[in-house]
Amino acid sequence: MLYIDGFVCAVPTANKEKYIAHAKLGAVVFKDHGALQVVECWGSDVPEGKVTSFPMAVQRKDDETVVFSWITWPSKAVRDLAWEKVMQDPRLSPETNPMPFDGKRLIYGGFDMIVEA
Repeated sequence: MLYIDGFVCAVPTANKEKYIAHAKLGAVVFKDHGALQVVECWGSDVPEGKVTSFPMAVQRKDDETVVFSWITWPSKAVRDLAWEKVMQDPRLSPETNPMPFDGKRLIYGGFDMIVEA
């Protein structure tokens, strides 16, 4: 069964091109370690909420944009093995590929796919 890692973060809008470069390299690394698909989405219609919302969740500032992304894996077992390798891959080290956003406000989690239409 497919397994999904999901991510939401706030990226300084001025860093859009840096983020795209960062994400493209990350996608290569994840796919090299077994990911089936990496999707990165730049927010264009992400409303503020009154109780909950993506902007509230990532504490988005006025000069930031919400990014929503996911990685599709063949299974959780493949993802678990790959994740260790990804974290050790020098292409993603902070010195080689620094995050162009505040990683402390990154929200992520792993999900079992239950419906695909």
